[in-house]
Amino acid sequence: MEFGVFDHLDRNDSSLGEFYAQRLSLIELYDQLGFYCYHIAEHHFTPLGLASSPSVFLASVAQRSRALRFGPLVYTLPMHQPLRLIEEICMLDQLSAGRFQLGVGKGVSPIETAYFGIDPQTRDGRFAEILEILKQGLTSQKLSFKGEYFSFDDVPMELEPVQKPHPPLWMGVASVSAARKAASLGASFVSLSGAAQVGEQTQAFRDARHNDLAALKMGLGRFVIVGESDAEALALARQAYPKWHAHFHHLYHKHGRTAVMGDRPPDFDQIKDGGRGIAGSPQTVARMLRKQLTEAGANYFVGQFAFGDLSGEVAARSIKLFAQEVMPSLRDLQPMLATV
Repeated sequence: MEFGVFDHLDRNDSSLGEFYAQRLSLIELYDQLGFYCYHIAEHHFTPLGLASSPSVFLASVAQRSRALRFGPLVYTLPMHQPLRLIEEICMLDQLSAGRFQLGVGKGVSPIETAYFGIDPQTRDGRFAEILEILKQGLTSQKLSFKGEYFSFDDVPMELEPVQKPHPPLWMGVASVSAARKAASLGASFVSLSGAAQVGEQTQAFRDARHNDLAALKMGLGRFVIVGESDAEALALARQAYPKWHAHFHHLYHKHGRTAVMGDRPPDFDQIKDGGRGIAGSPQTVARMLRKQLTEAGANYFVGQFAFGDLSGEVAARSIKLFAQEVMPSLRDLQPMLATV
């Protein structure tokens, strides 16, 4: 079992400069404590995500860490010019000596897509086309492509990634069909669904790959706060989560719309104990995670440790408790294997 981090980089009460400095300090901590990978979201024009240019922020991550893998979860491909993105991916993989992880997706928010003057209805087609361009450009010395949205003729690929044939692919998954898509692309995935639903997704993933998992990760993601006691952790989670919740719904409410996959519950108590959040003492968190990871059939856990108005100090203390007392107790956990 490996352990990673997911970060929306949602806004808190600090200035922007202080905010980024706090996050980079946490990244040094993740690196020191042995986390596998640091994943960030890409969002635009919303307090939900302040890493609107993932490559810019991740360039700093590359220099502030030594062993930690990192990458977007995901690059929203329809909003990117593919030639420029190929070069950024190569630079990040070279700057980190081969630690970059390539998360790709079409983007969950049609509102953000429309702000860029892109018809949200074209996201599926743009995603497929840009992904094909990326895979060609990362593995070839020259790129020629003719599609509905982009056409290139004999473009020289001066840069190349360290990892061959290209950095590992990742996707966010919220359905069985998406899990099958990830399997077909040879991509690892992270899901925020309920444990039973993730179990269906991991089973579909295994079936599609005929249990040929190689180094692929099937991840379960949760908000996590660890405290010295259950009461302390729950109090912190109950305070921090509503601000994240407001950020999540900010653009939807601004436009009088419902979130694409439905509004999230407004209180942390509504997502704990089997939902999207876990808060408690190290013993409680380990017990709950063991149960959920086993049910989900996951071989990777991704914690969202910094969110809402949690201070850097509070988040750091929770992260240390998780790494020092929770992770060791779950390292030997084996995912449920399918029968064939």
